[in-house]
Amino acid sequence: MDQDSNKLPDDILANEDADMRNYQESDVFLWANNLVQYKDDLKIDVFLINKNYVVYKTARGGGISKQLEPIFVDEMLEYVLKGAAEGMIVRDFEAAEAEDKVLQRTLLSNVDKAKEVLGWVRTQEHEIEVFVEEEHDFRRIKGIMARVSHPQMDKPFYIFKVLPQSNIMRGKQGWMLRGDKFVPFDADAALRIPTEPQLLLLDQDIYVFNQTKLKQLFGYDAKEASIAQQKVAEIERNFKLTFDGENTMQTLVKGKKSIIKKLQKLDPSAIKQDDLVNHAEEMGVELMQDEAGAIIIMDDKDLVRFVNLLNDDYIESPLTGERYEIVRKKPLRPEEEDESSLLKMGV
Repeated sequence: MDQDSNKLPDDILANEDADMRNYQESDVFLWANNLVQYKDDLKIDVFLINKNYVVYKTARGGGISKQLEPIFVDEMLEYVLKGAAEGMIVRDFEAAEAEDKVLQRTLLSNVDKAKEVLGWVRTQEHEIEVFVEEEHDFRRIKGIMARVSHPQMDKPFYIFKVLPQSNIMRGKQGWMLRGDKFVPFDADAALRIPTEPQLLLLDQDIYVFNQTKLKQLFGYDAKEASIAQQKVAEIERNFKLTFDGENTMQTLVKGKKSIIKKLQKLDPSAIKQDDLVNHAEEMGVELMQDEAGAIIIMDDKDLVRFVNLLNDDYIESPLTGERYEIVRKKPLRPEEEDESSLLKMGV
């Protein structure tokens, strides 16, 4: 698999659709209880994930296999079992912020980059290269994934962890203490894997033990996603829109951080559709409509223009007549307010 390739396996989406049609909510507490009997005989395959979400297999030497279960499974299993005894509950990640005795969960289908990684492992594992430091560079690695299986379990489960660069020591960067003497570090690289629970995938459910790690590894912010969904619903109530093919506004918005940030600040009810269409015409911004007057959104470019119009990002200078797209707006404050602020600052 080429390191810079962004081509995904052809059958990822087909498999995902089939999985979601057969979706059944998992039970992390039942999983933990059942896992106890198998924990000493688990098969654990380890993969590395780089910054472009390219996946690599790992080759392991003797002795490493005995360390895998304590590193990846023990603390997570203990956390869930202890939580069950103390009344911990599971709540959808998008429904609320993290709080004590609540384990958050989201669907794999919500987290695009996690789907991408799983797609490679589930459908194209034979094409995945073994990681070699000289060829692939540890400085590009951002995460590690363990696939855990056992003959008595129906399906494997997956554990994800963020790998900070501070946990990676490359050759010639340090010393080792051997006995009572320091000696040169003589390996290509050394890796310290965090043991605390971070992310667990059971079938189609991602259990989020640390929401910061979910954002760091896969770029998914549940709060942002939830607000974006609410804003899109408001827009669809206030505007007549039509989309190309299977696209919807929700699918087009997904993963587009700049658009999501604008949506968070919008009040879709503040602008009427006719006014928006007229303003687009005045600014020379192409905005297509169908025979029924619905605004046509064919692709990402159309979506960006529509959201920019909603956000009042196009303006014509009364001085020069030039038209601009505003990248960053800072509201002007009344002069008295400026003077009052200066007085408070002691100026």
